Amino acid sequence: MKILMVCAEFAPWAKTGGLADAVAGLSDALCASGHDVRVLLPRYAHLPAPRGTRHTVEGVGGPFRLAELEPDQKAEHAGRRRARPRVFVVDLGDLTGDAIYTGDARDAGRFLRLSAAAAAFSAAKAWRPDVLHCHDWHTALVPVFQRLPPRATARSVLTLHNVGYQGIFAASVFAEHGFAALEQVLPADARASGDTNFLRAGLRAADRVTTVSPTYADEIRLPEFGMGLEDVLDERSGDLVGILNGVDYSVWSPERDPFLPQRYDAKDLAPKRRLKKRLLGRLKLVADVDAPLVGSVSRLVAQKGIDLLAAVMPALLQDTNASFAVLGNGDPAISGELRRLADAHRTRVSFIEGYDEALAHEIFAGSDLTVVPSRYEPCGLTQMYALRYGSIPVVRATGGLADTIRHFDAATGLGNGSVFRDADPQGVSWGVRTALGWYADQDVWSQLVRNAMAADFSWPLQVPHYEELYRSLL
Repeated sequence: MKILMVCAEFAPWAKTGGLADAVAGLSDALCASGHDVRVLLPRYAHLPAPRGTRHTVEGVGGPFRLAELEPDQKAEHAGRRRARPRVFVVDLGDLTGDAIYTGDARDAGRFLRLSAAAAAFSAAKAWRPDVLHCHDWHTALVPVFQRLPPRATARSVLTLHNVGYQGIFAASVFAEHGFAALEQVLPADARASGDTNFLRAGLRAADRVTTVSPTYADEIRLPEFGMGLEDVLDERSGDLVGILNGVDYSVWSPERDPFLPQRYDAKDLAPKRRLKKRLLGRLKLVADVDAPLVGSVSRLVAQKGIDLLAAVMPALLQDTNASFAVLGNGDPAISGELRRLADAHRTRVSFIEGYDEALAHEIFAGSDLTVVPSRYEPCGLTQMYALRYGSIPVVRATGGLADTIRHFDAATGLGNGSVFRDADPQGVSWGVRTALGWYADQDVWSQLVRNAMAADFSWPLQVPHYEELYRSLL
């Protein structure tokens, strides 16, 4: 099949989090299965100058200038040496910026331009996809643009990576950016009080809707998780399917991790211990490799629940000999609290504000536990990465976390992590303390680590579900 992926992020070209990894992993796996996959994303200022194919497509608000990025630049990233999708970028003109997201109304113009270009690209004569696969609110208007000439025949799939981000802008942005024609085909309920909800419009217009885990597909039909979209999601339940994200183990696996100075696997964990010692030294934490190290690599937003972890750290520091390594950025209030904890406990708590790809890999490899205390989690890749590195996930039972982590039972030896129910400090504390109890018994802990590292969430296991979905549309 011919598939066009339309997205705001695609690893490693443009990445702020798991979205980039998920779209890239799926695209790679589809290519490996023999499909013709192409990717369209905005031409951000930080991207290298395209030196591949250039062409112009005509469409609503166009013309649009597209250029192809050289594949060898991306193939060389992180030791990749396999067939990959062709990656195209659309020129944003005066809306080009250094950041992937501006966080203001300029984002509306940028992603309107991307969506219009995707529809035009799909209708051009040179290459016509069978499926237009759109990701999150940034590209949710692609199936709406398909209602205007030039009409693309491709069937549309909209994947929801997080319904908490919907793209709500003043309705005036359409005229301001040259897309007034789109207003005549917008679903009526996508407008309210002078605003337009990009994601709601896409949910009405797309041929199929997917989410990134089966549990999340059920959760978002309820008011607690639907974020105001539960009505349309429930109405479209027959067209809604949850397919778990996968992991690219060519990058996220300690046997071949390009960021680690030493490699290891479940049969030889001695290098993991050395990596832990190295990480403790780098972070200036107490150099006790026998004491548990609790890691967290996360965006610092309310959804991720890192504030809950911060709330229980003082008691955990007092009652246990665990140390903590946290990497992330986001909410200034959460960052501030983590910084205060690190200042007060310099040899037990390390907080690195920002995102460092290499350090993220080192924390997974060097830590004994990875805490993912999300209030809601569409899928989550962090817990799946942690499993492969033998860093036991401590997670809340929600969304993809519930689909991937089974609470360990020391009596039967079954399970791969610590799962708690309630998104509150007491729940997080119970989850961490339970895991620390297992850590204290090295025979029990060894069994748990073996279970974790044996878990397989590779993309080739998920691709057949997407292939079945695409075929059902064709």
